[in-house]
This record gives sequence, structure tokens and C-alpha cells, in this order.
Amino acid sequence: MNDMSSTAIRKIVHVDMDAFYASVEQRDNPELRGKPIAVGGAAARGVVAAASYEARKFGVHSAMPSATAKRKCPALIFVPPRFDVYRAVSQQIREIFAEYTTVIEPLSLDEAYLDVSQNLKGMKIATEIASEIRAKIKQVTGLNASAGISYNKFLAKMASDLNKPNGQAVITPKNGPGFVEALPVQKFHGVGPATAEKMHRLGIDTGADLKEKTLEFLVEHFGKSGPYFYGIARGIDERQVKPDRVRKSVGAEDTFSHDVHAYEPAREGLQPLIEKVWGYCEANGIGAKTVTLKVKYADFNQITRSKTVPAPLPAIADLEEIVDLLLSPIFPPRKGIRLLGVTLSSLKRQTSGAEPQLRLAL
Repeated sequence: MNDMSSTAIRKIVHVDMDAFYASVEQRDNPELRGKPIAVGGAAARGVVAAASYEARKFGVHSAMPSATAKRKCPALIFVPPRFDVYRAVSQQIREIFAEYTTVIEPLSLDEAYLDVSQNLKGMKIATEIASEIRAKIKQVTGLNASAGISYNKFLAKMASDLNKPNGQAVITPKNGPGFVEALPVQKFHGVGPATAEKMHRLGIDTGADLKEKTLEFLVEHFGKSGPYFYGIARGIDERQVKPDRVRKSVGAEDTFSHDVHAYEPAREGLQPLIEKVWGYCEANGIGAKTVTLKVKYADFNQITRSKTVPAPLPAIADLEEIVDLLLSPIFPPRKGIRLLGVTLSSLKRQTSGAEPQLRLAL
């Protein structure tokens, strides 16, 4: 990026590990290298947590039901996830980030935002910082990372996808607005399938279409997301990189393409959401005591069901068990289910003595 005053222009790097869980498995087991693998369960209710690039060529991707993945790629090898290993590698990566900046916001075990406007190495050019970090991650962990560099979080995140895998891209202040105008709305970070579908219905197919809409129009149709969409359509995103924050809650939800009436597809649809919220808590050293299940029916009525446990949930299996407990009693549903969500709350910073140096580094 241009060497401009850090008060005028922020320098944000989004680092995203390439096929992280799958790459760790291929690193640790040479027999899996070069083969299509999926981290996840092969069982009927299994969901792909991560797919290697060899598997992606067949259309296999994370959050896909395992049965669908196997149909697309009959040679697919399923590998059970080892979250303790992914967490340990994630901590190694975080320690590398901490050599460059204290302003680190992890999104999950495999991605984070870094604000390097003022950095611990006194380096002026953000693209050089990103290159160094990626080289060091490769040296220490043997894994590839991609990076995006820009003047805000939205564009840094978008840039990290441009030259994947094992690449990086920069979107400068000069190029930002034009980049956004040409982008299809379904590729926008923060626009899920249901929102993209709604945008298409409103005649919004690209960033340029989004930019034509007034703030009032966007607030009317998209509520509190309206101002965010109004800003990013112009390449503007004022959100700060927030280090070491404990949110009040962390949630994920998804709208089904067809209403769901049976337990199995509902539970299958929840698995990637469970992994997403758990991954966020793992990456940030946060424990959760309250689990809330959100169910929205075809008639748009919604219910929530919650359970609070005395101590923070120790493992993802415990979260899955509680979700099962909350989900089972709503079947058979009185109407089809159009949306499911999982939220973790009663969040607390974990103070286990296992990783004191990392905590200090952050």
C-alpha cells in the first residue's frame, strides 16, 4: 500500500489459512497428500468441516452434507477432525501475528484481521508485512496462508480471496470503489444466500446496483444492516479491528433453500453453524455456558429454546449434545422450518494456565 499517514489511511491485513483443517491432516499424514480429503464425519448426518483443494475440484466444500460430498467425489477420504491439533497450530500462527502487531481480531481458528497501521517492526508497507507473515507461517507450521491487504476490513477480507491458495492481493484506496461496483452481491462478505436472493428480487445484482440505492431504501429492506451495505457499496467500512474482545454473544444462522420438516436435515443444517460459533470461541479463548436454538417457521413465526450449564462447555461434542436436546422436542414441527440458528452466550474469557505466553503476547 502507499506509504501515507496512518491517520489518513488504515492498513488492514486479513490472513486466511488455506483449507486449514484439511491441510493440517495432509501435513501430518503423507498418505493423504495430493488426495481429495474431507475433514468431518462420513455418517449419514455428517457434514464436511473442511475440504482439501483436490476435493474442491469436484465441487466439495465446507458445510456440505457428507453424503452429497461422497456422491460428487466417490474417491473422497473422510478424516475425523482433531480440534486440539488445529487449536495448537492456530496458537502458533497467533504468536507470529503478535510479533507484528497487538491489534489482532481472530474470526476463527484459521483467519484473523490485523491492523498494521502502527506495527511493532516499524515497517511502512503493509504488503511486505503480509508477505513476511505468510512466509513465517509456512516456515513454522508448514502450512500455506493467503492474505488480503486494504484500507478497511471489508476490502481486506475480499482481497484475501482473490489469489487463493497461497497468494495475496491488495485493494488500494484508488481501486476500492471500482472493485466493489463490479462485485456480484453474493460474493460480498456479510451477504448470505438469503440476503443475496432478496437483493436479486429488488434488482440488486452488483455493487454498482447497491450503490444506486438510497440509505432509506436499504434500511427499509435490510434493517440494521442497511447502513453497512450503504457504506460498503462505496468501499467504506469504518469498523475497527477489535483485539481481545469478549462479545456478549456469538451466533450463526442459516435460511434453508426449501422448508425443512424432518429432524435429520435440520440437524445436518445446524452442524456447520455449531462449528462456526465453536471455532470463534476456540480462537478467542472464550467459554460459553448458555446455548440458544432459534427456529423460524415458514409462516415467519419464530421460537427460541435455551439451556444454561453451570460451567463453560469443554468441547464441541458437549455443544452438539445440547443442540440435540433443544432440537429434538420441536419435531415433528407444526409447519415447515425455514431458518435455524445457534447462539452462545454467558461468554467468559478462559483463564486456563495452558497458554500464558500467548495470552501475554496478545
